Amino acid sequence: MPSKKAFALRIDEKLMKAVEKWAADEFRSTNGQLEWMIHDALKKAGRLPKPGNTKKEAE
Repeated sequence: MPSKKAFALRIDEKLMKAVEKWAADEFRSTNGQLEWMIHDALKKAGRLPKPGNTKKEAE
């Protein structure tokens, strides 16, 4: 399982409420929803690290 890195996020209250609602609608945690949204955006932009890359190469 990939390691996770914790960080603080400052986000507009209205945006956060929208993310929380979306997460609840999809039966995900808010953190899981944010992670899914970031992953999806990276995938669509063609910026996901290639499988098999070392951690250093992906950073």
